[in-house]
Formats: sequence, C-alpha cells, structure tokens
Amino acid sequence: MQDKKKLLQSAIDFAMEHEIGWSRDTSGIWGVHQADPPPYNRLYGPVHPRGGVSGVIRQDSEVIASWGEPERADLTFSVAKAYLALIAGLAYDDGLLKPDQPIVETLPGIGFDEGQNRLVTWHQLLQQTSEWSGNCFGIPDQVDHNRSVHFGPKPQGQKGQLRQMHPPGTYWEYNDVRINQLSLALLHLFRRPLPEVFRNRIARPCGLSDNWKWVGYDHAWVTIDGERMQSVPGGSHWGGGVSISAMDQSLLAEMLLNRGQINGQRILSEDWIDRMCTPCPIAPFYGYLVWLNNGRKIFPSVPQTSYFGMGAGGNFTLVDPALRLAVVVRWLNPDRADQFFGKVLKALGH
Repeated sequence: MQDKKKLLQSAIDFAMEHEIGWSRDTSGIWGVHQADPPPYNRLYGPVHPRGGVSGVIRQDSEVIASWGEPERADLTFSVAKAYLALIAGLAYDDGLLKPDQPIVETLPGIGFDEGQNRLVTWHQLLQQTSEWSGNCFGIPDQVDHNRSVHFGPKPQGQKGQLRQMHPPGTYWEYNDVRINQLSLALLHLFRRPLPEVFRNRIARPCGLSDNWKWVGYDHAWVTIDGERMQSVPGGSHWGGGVSISAMDQSLLAEMLLNRGQINGQRILSEDWIDRMCTPCPIAPFYGYLVWLNNGRKIFPSVPQTSYFGMGAGGNFTLVDPALRLAVVVRWLNPDRADQFFGKVLKALGH
C-alpha cells in the first residue's frame, strides 16, 4: 500500500511538473483560435483564466487521489464533445434520433437541405465523417479543413485551405464547425437549451456540483417555439463551451464506467455506450466523439480497453471499464500524457 501511494504521488508530481505552456490569464499563447485564418482567428464567446495542473483518479467508485484544484471549474475545450455524445444518447434512448437517418428528414431548414448535406446522418456527425459544408453562426467549415490535432492523422494541406469534398461517411476530419452544427441540430431536436437538458438528465442524476456552466457564442441564438435559445459549441475553439471541475468530470466518467448507470439510476442505455465506443471504420481511433486506444496507438502505455475525452490545453478524461478506472487531468503538456498515464497504471499494478 505504501509503495502504491508513493508511486501515485510520483505520477502526480510528474503531471504537476509538466504543465502546458499556455498562459493562465488567456493572454499570449492561449487557445486554438489563433491558428485560424483571418478573420476567424478571434473569440466569439466568453473565456476566463485557468488554474494549474489538476486531476482526480477514481477506481472501483472511490476517489483514490486528487491534486491541484479539483473543485475549480475550468474550460475543458473538446472534452465537451463527449458531452454532446451523451446528449445525443439521450435523444437515441428517447427515440428521437436514429443514427443512420439523414438529419434533413426530421429537421429541415437548419442547414441540411442542400447538396450532399441532405445525405448527412447523425452517425456521420458523431464520428466526424459527415463532410457537412456550410456556415454555422457565420463560421465556415473551411476554417477547419486540414486541421491538425495532436493525436490525429497529419493533414494533407494547409489549415483553412479549401480542399476537395468527399461523399459523407468516406472521409474523417476533426472539424469544430461541424461539431457546432451537430449541437445546433440537437438543440432543434430537443427544442430546449442543451445545458438545461444536460443539467436535468445528466449532471444532477450523476451528482455533479452546480459549479459548471456551458455557454455559447455571443451571437449564437435561435428562436424555437417562440422562445429565444442559445446554441452551445462542443468546445472552446472560438470561446464559450463547458467550464467544469475535474471532480465533476470524474463523476461523468464514473457513469460511463458503470455503462450508463450511477447512484442506482440509469442515465444512458448500454446500447448507446457500446455505440460511443465502436471504432469508426475509416478512423478506428475514434468512436462517437471520443478517442479510442485500439492497438494502443494513441497511448502505448495504456490498455486498448481505454477511451478518452480529450481537449486542447492538455485536458484529458480517461475511462477504462476493464480496470474500473477513471483518470481526469487538466492542463498537462500533451507530449507527456502517455508517460503520466503509464505512471498511474504502474502505481495501480497494471
């Protein structure tokens, strides 16, 4: 037991020593919008200063370690994509969403009516293979063409350079404009603000604090059933997004470890959890807005049973059902993530 504690502390110390080089006060080097072609290299929604490296480790439903400021709500960037997948799962379980159905068949008039956009399905948007083309709240999908992400394949062109479009379902690209279009579609599907859906059907049943928030761009408002509602992004690429604590994130991971259940209550069906973790045929490292460790290709030091929510700024949520393990770490240098996770697993005897 003493060796375990020492090894866990060594892993935590390693994380604390390898904080990402982003500014803490949102000035200087901070965020990913700065890499976009003008005039889109700007923020459209609110942001706020961040804390230092923080994290929580859960195993067998118990918190076995925490460090930094685990109760501090910080922006989590694209980990929020996984939360959109959870909301999509609610729609699936409610019978509102059929994965292979073209979205235009149930939601005309919101950007899926023209050209090959008519073929785009929920399944493709969730796997990032939709090739949806257009503008979402004034930002064109082209801005994220040839996007380079830390754990993804290398792009074939320059960021923001228009490329040839492929048939929906045949090309994988990490594209935040398309994620925002997915979020807009889910808003129209539920006809309620997604933060409200998330709060009532996921956050509260999972026991999250009230210290989180999910906000959109300043101009991202639509009217549904006569009510003005804000559409929220699946990250903080252009500001906004989810601010949440590491402890609250670990509770969401606990629900996933329990295959959709927590505190004796079912949140999501096992069917949906399985769909989230099913590899995309043309991008086997990706499921429904989560990263998969098939063949240990993303993290060699981590079992291939693990899957991840990952966001810019070194934000990671590891979920490993086989080990009954969840690890949340914030603001870690991504180049050191595999070493950190390896140290945690070594401490736990894996």
